[in-house]
This record gives sequence, C-alpha cells and structure tokens, in this order.
Amino acid sequence: MIREKAIETLKIEAEAIENLIPRIDDEFESAVQEILNCHARVIITGMGKSGHIGRKIAATLASTGTPSFFMHPAEAFHGDLGMVTENDVVIAISNSGESSEIVNILPIIKRIGANIIAMSGRRESTLGRNCDYFINIGVEREACPLGLAPTASTTATLAMGDAIAMSLMEKRNFTSKDFAMFHPGGALGRKLLLTVEDVMHIDDENPIIHVGNTVKDALFVMTEKGLGAVSVIDVDEKIVGIITDGIIRRAISKDKSLLDESVENIMFDKPLTISPNKLAAEALSVMDKHKPRPVTVLPVVDENKKVVGIVHLTDLLRQGIV
Repeated sequence: MIREKAIETLKIEAEAIENLIPRIDDEFESAVQEILNCHARVIITGMGKSGHIGRKIAATLASTGTPSFFMHPAEAFHGDLGMVTENDVVIAISNSGESSEIVNILPIIKRIGANIIAMSGRRESTLGRNCDYFINIGVEREACPLGLAPTASTTATLAMGDAIAMSLMEKRNFTSKDFAMFHPGGALGRKLLLTVEDVMHIDDENPIIHVGNTVKDALFVMTEKGLGAVSVIDVDEKIVGIITDGIIRRAISKDKSLLDESVENIMFDKPLTISPNKLAAEALSVMDKHKPRPVTVLPVVDENKKVVGIVHLTDLLRQGIV
C-alpha cells in the first residue's frame, strides 16, 4: 500500500508537469520578455505553500542573473509594499487566484505601476483578471487523497518557475563564470573562480635551483621548502626540469654518489607546467591525467617559460577544489 501510494503520487505529479508543456505559449514568452526588459527587480509573492515555492523561485532567479527577492503578501499589506517600485515586475502566485492576501495587494501594486505576472490555475480568478500576463499552473488533481494538500500544484508551480529562470538564463547568455560569481562561497564557485595564481607558492616559498647545482643542493632546498619538489632553471630563470623527492630516492638507492652530481643528471627534463592565469581546477586535472602516475606538484611558468611559482596538490585540497 505504501509503495503503491508513493508511485501514484509521483505519476500524478509527473503528469502535472507534463501538462505544462502546451502552456509554454506566446503569453509565456511575453512574460519572460517583460522580465528581460525589467531593469529593476523581480518580486515574487505568494501565501502559504505558494509562498514557499515563491521563495525558491526567487532564489533560483537571483542566482542565475535575475535580481529577485520574495515579498510576503501579508507583510506587504502592512508596509512591505514600500519595496515595490514602478520599474519592478511582480510575480504573484496563487493556485486559486483568490488568496485574500494576494488579492488585497493587487490594487496597490497596480497603483504603484509595477507589472504583474500571475502564476495561477484560474484565468477567470481575481488574480487572473487583474494581471498583465497570465501563466497557467493549474492541475487536474492533487496527489493528496483528500484533494486538499497542495502537492501536484506546487510541483507544477516550481517546475514552471524553473522554466522561466532557465529561459532567462538562455536569453542573457548566462555563463558558468557568471554563475560562479554569485556562488563564491561554494565548492562550485571556487572551481570556477580560483586561479593557479591564487594558490601557488611564490618568492621565498617557491623551491628553485639552478642548473649546475648538485643533487644534494636540490635536496636541501626541497627539505627547506617542504613541497617535495624543486624546479630546475637556467640562467634566464626558464624551466629546464624538475626534481621530486621520489626521483632522488630512486636515484640514490642505486648510487649514493649521485648526491654530489649535477641536478641535470637525474632531473625530469620534460616537466608538466601550468600558467598562473589558469583555473586551479585545471591544475588538478593536469595532475590527475599524468601517466603512469598522477603528480602532486606543478611548476608555474609565465609566457616566457620563466618559473614564477609552484602549486602543490595540498594547496588545492585546502581550497576545496577536490
């Protein structure tokens, strides 16, 4: 019985969303265009469960390039209508179109001069008759066995809100970098915004050694800097190789006298490098793809192949890139 009811609920809600597709019509396009033409804010309002859905729609719009916030209709009637200007667009959500809190503020919104987009199930309702654009989110039935708890109707409203937001994203040519700009605190934002330059070790923290120095010298520098690697550079400070602690261990296990030899004799002369303006996430990708085994450090070089820093896997881990 539990499974049957759960499956029935999902089918009813899926059907409600499916039935929205023919309603993406000229009026829907006009409503989206109205939002695109708005140079102020989109204000979402709704009461009860519609309000909860409205908050989510407002959050989705705001995070995808459309300045938006939620206004509680009851609070609006007691002063919060001061948030609304004539340049705004108000999206009013009410399945019945007769929610008293919504109906009460419609005349004031119209007097202020903001355009109203109704998301409702009844065009002939008070909300439907007093809006500038009507988007039909009505459903044939709720999933609730009593037909009372908003279920399919709220799902349909949320889906239609997403349809509006995604249409706006497409028209605005909203990019992943734009998205990251509004999500700087999250892992996604860090992946899309943080560059190698932001995390690399430079100056005194950057382990480098010149051609002609010994392996022992490289070992001392590597130990001092604590990054497990050292970049080998020529007189012009251009990279010619890299030595890691692994390379040294493998070399001296065969011949301890190598410690007194020149670094050129054991360095890897085709090191992977990265430029400082690349994304930190790209540095991680370069490390992961190295064969036969992933590397943990990348020398950072400028356009002239001069070493300007080094980035370590732990630096990326600390920033939450992984």
